[in-house]
Amino acid sequence: MVVGDFAIELDTVVIGSGPGGYVAAIRAAQLGQKVAIIEREFIGGTCLNVGCIPSKALINAGHVYHDAKHGDFFGVNTKDISVDFKRTQQWKDEEVVGKLTGGVEMLLKKNKVEIIRGEAFFVDDHTLRVITEDAAQTYSFNNAIVATGSRPIEIPGFKFGERVLDSTGILALTDIPEDLVVIGGGYIGSELAGAYANFGTNITILEGSPQIIPTFEKDMVRLVEDEFKNKGVEIITNAMAKEAKVNGNRVEVTYEVGGKTHTVEADYCLVTVGRRPNTDEMGLEQAGVRIGDRGLITVDDQCRTNVSNIYAIGDAVAGAALAHKASYEAKVAAAAISGDESMVVDYVAMPAVCFTDPELASVGHTRDSAKEAGLDVNVSKFPLAANGRALSLNATEGFVRLVTTKEDNIIVGAQVAGANASDVIAELTLAVESGMNAEDIALTIHSHPSLAETVMDAAELALGMPIHI
Repeated sequence: MVVGDFAIELDTVVIGSGPGGYVAAIRAAQLGQKVAIIEREFIGGTCLNVGCIPSKALINAGHVYHDAKHGDFFGVNTKDISVDFKRTQQWKDEEVVGKLTGGVEMLLKKNKVEIIRGEAFFVDDHTLRVITEDAAQTYSFNNAIVATGSRPIEIPGFKFGERVLDSTGILALTDIPEDLVVIGGGYIGSELAGAYANFGTNITILEGSPQIIPTFEKDMVRLVEDEFKNKGVEIITNAMAKEAKVNGNRVEVTYEVGGKTHTVEADYCLVTVGRRPNTDEMGLEQAGVRIGDRGLITVDDQCRTNVSNIYAIGDAVAGAALAHKASYEAKVAAAAISGDESMVVDYVAMPAVCFTDPELASVGHTRDSAKEAGLDVNVSKFPLAANGRALSLNATEGFVRLVTTKEDNIIVGAQVAGANASDVIAELTLAVESGMNAEDIALTIHSHPSLAETVMDAAELALGMPIHI
C-alpha cells in the first residue's frame, strides 16, 4: 500500500456522491467554495445505481409488459407476448443508470468539483484519510459534509446470499422469478413486489404491521391492496418472519401469525425491513461528532453537527429516508458553509411518494395530523373517476384530497392516489410550501384534458363550488 506522508489541503469536502452528496458539492461550488467529493463505490450513490432510479426503470418495464398483455379493453389484441429480461436489465443499466451517473460525473467536473475515489475516515475535526486498495492519503479540510447514505438492514435468520436478497440483489436478477416472498411491505417492498407481479411472478408479502405501506392512510393503501389482489399477490399482515432456509434453488420462509407458524416456498426471498445509516466505522467519534439513536447524526436546522465545521445530510440524519430530502438538505448545508444564516430546513412541504399500482403521494398534513397539531380543517376528496383524462387512460381508481383550514381555506396538506400521483403532488407541494389557499388553485387555469385538473376540481370542492362532482 502506498501511503501519502503529507496532508493535501481541501476547502469543503463532501463524503458520498448520492443525491445529497453530489447536490451539496455542486451547490457549494456554485456558491464559490473549492469543493472535493469522496466516493468509495460509484458516483450517484445508492439512489442512482441500485435504488430509486433502477427500481423505477423495472417498474415501468413491468407496466409495459402487463399493459401489452391486458390491452383488450382498448381493442388492442396481442398474443405471444414475452419478456427478454436480460435485455430489460441491459436497458436499465446502460440506458438509464449509466446515462444518469455519467451525467452526474460530468456535472461535478463542469462545476470544478474534484472527485476523490476511496473510503474516508476521520482522524480529527479537520483531518481525514482516504483509503483505497493500494494507497492511502491524508487530507486536511476546512468544512465537511457527511452524505454517506444508508444500507439495507439484515435481520436474524435471513442472511443475504444467492436466494435471500436485499433491494440491490433483487434489482440485479437476470431472470424473472416464478415465486417471490417479500419480507416487509413498506415503500421498497411494495414497489418491487408490484414490479415483479406485473412480470408475472407469484408474490407473497409478509408485513409485520396491520397494513402494507403503513405511512399512508388506509383508503389510499386499500387501492394498492385491491390491485395486488387482482394480480394474485398474497398479502399477510401482522406476520413475524422467523427464518429462511435455502434448499438448492429454492428458499423456504418460516413466519408466525397469531402464534401459529407457517411456511412458504419461493425462488427468492426479498428482505426490505428498513435501512441503516452508513455512519459507523468512519471515525466520526474521533472528530467529536455526536451520533444519536440508530446511528443517526445529530444536527441543527442548518444540518450542522455539534462540531461547527462538520455537517450531515440525507439518510445519515433523522427524518424520512428520501432522496429529495437529502438534496434539499444538501442545499441548506452548502448555503450555511457559505455564511447564509437565513436558509434553514423546513420539512412541512416534504412530499412522499410510493410507486405502486396505483401511485400514492402525500404532502403536509393529513386530517388526523392536522387535528393533532390543533388545526381546525376541512377535507375535500375529488375522485379520478370524474376526470376525463383518467377515463381515457383507463385509470379511474384513486382521488385527490385537500386538507384546508376552515377559517381561510389555506392548504395545509394533500394526498393523491392514482395514475401519475408522483407528478400531480408537485403542484400541491408548492401550494403547501407557499401557504396558498384553495381559491389560488381554483383560479389557476389548468390544461384540459389532464390529470392535473383534479387538483383544481378538489380546490373548487373545498370552496363549496364544485363543477364536476
